[in-house]
Amino acid sequence: MSFPTTRMRRLRRSETLRRMVRETRLSRDDFVLPLFVVEGSGVREPIASMPGVLRFSVDQVVDECKRVADLGVPSVILFGVPKKKDARGSGADAADGIVQRATAAIKRDVSQLCVMTDVCLCEYTDHGHCGIVEGEHVVNDASVERLAMTALSHARAGADIVAPSDMMDGRVAAIRQALDQHGFEEVAVLAYAAKFASAYYGPFRDAAESTPQFGDRRAYQMDPPNRREALREMRLDLQEGADALMVKPALPYLDVLADARREFDVPLAAYHVSGEYAMIHAAAERGWIDGDRAMEEALVAIKRAGADLILTYAAADMAAKLGH
Repeated sequence: MSFPTTRMRRLRRSETLRRMVRETRLSRDDFVLPLFVVEGSGVREPIASMPGVLRFSVDQVVDECKRVADLGVPSVILFGVPKKKDARGSGADAADGIVQRATAAIKRDVSQLCVMTDVCLCEYTDHGHCGIVEGEHVVNDASVERLAMTALSHARAGADIVAPSDMMDGRVAAIRQALDQHGFEEVAVLAYAAKFASAYYGPFRDAAESTPQFGDRRAYQMDPPNRREALREMRLDLQEGADALMVKPALPYLDVLADARREFDVPLAAYHVSGEYAMIHAAAERGWIDGDRAMEEALVAIKRAGADLILTYAAADMAAKLGH
């Protein structure tokens, strides 16, 4: 019996050939590095559940951003961890809030870096929910007002992109209106459009000190089995004025990301979240997997599914590996 003319292995037999025909390529320009900012000075505090990830005071986050920019990572997204919290999340839109001060400092000293800010109340509320609570119910419209004011305060501090992650209905429209009315028409909105109520957020909640004190977030974040609903959420956010859309988490929802890529001609982001990152490190520490290869494979999968931007705690390490 004659062997088939087509031999798929011909173009796999050397690294040079594999590179020449590679369909999906990671670039440093794909990455956004999440950073946690805390009060104080000289703070570089490791996060036990996220190996290699630190909390930074404002002075130290500026130094970290200089390092990141030198590696070629184009953007960071900031999460604030204030000392004082209350039911309204008052620190979220304070002019001298932690994210506002960090944003201003970074844009002053590392002006070429694109600064995104996470717009949510969970890090600032004493109950840990993403909005205003009445009884044990997160109310939508009062929360949207607070979120719009938070986004506006970030824009005033110099943010290039605001990224609402709360999943309240109508918040993109409210944020866009607030920005436009106050002269910030050029500040972009990256909507966490399809954010699922996931089990993969645990290490983040340790890092941001944002674990809910009662109940959970399933009444406002998306139900994980729902694929069609995710596209509806994205469509609504675009109608409200979002400039780009995000799927979160990334790896368990690559089907949603691929659906969005087919459906929408706008920039798509995917968040390689804390649990996804931590699992790779945990398995690598036990010698079960090659951590570097697994991390790269995970990020390639996210890009292959359709992401233009990948928010990942591995951004700096991967940028160093990719080189110039």
